[in-house]
Amino acid sequence: MFDRHWIAGHIPHQGSMCLLDSVERWSEEAIVCISHRHLDADNPLRLHGHLGVACAIEFAAQAMAVHAALLAVDAEPSRAGYLTSVRELSWHCRYLDEVSSALWIEAERISGNEINAMYRFALRSASSLLVSGRLGVVLNAAALSTPTPSH
Repeated sequence: MFDRHWIAGHIPHQGSMCLLDSVERWSEEAIVCISHRHLDADNPLRLHGHLGVACAIEFAAQAMAVHAALLAVDAEPSRAGYLTSVRELSWHCRYLDEVSSALWIEAERISGNEINAMYRFALRSASSLLVSGRLGVVLNAAALSTPTPSH
């Protein structure tokens, strides 16, 4: 079972910034995570009492980080990464905290390697699509700064 405790041990996000509760299912190509953290009054992404729809990007990015951790062949601790692009973003609500049921975060890897990747993502609640788009991410920022040997 990949629960919140497992997730927090495999991604850099800790405490209230760890937004995912569990992994529902995953494969080499995709992952589906579940979260109720959009309803937490102490969610660190809240602004003026609401969790704006743009915060869906962070939920998706964390699902991508969990997917990368599940695909990792080594047992190294989680590595810092960062978003490099947000594309084709489409949202169908204003605030995530107005959704009373669980969020289902789907992320499908459409290209990449061990350093960077491109994912298509969707956030759903029950049968409603809330947000979708594509995210580019550097999975291992340290690998980009490693000097290459000169000849």
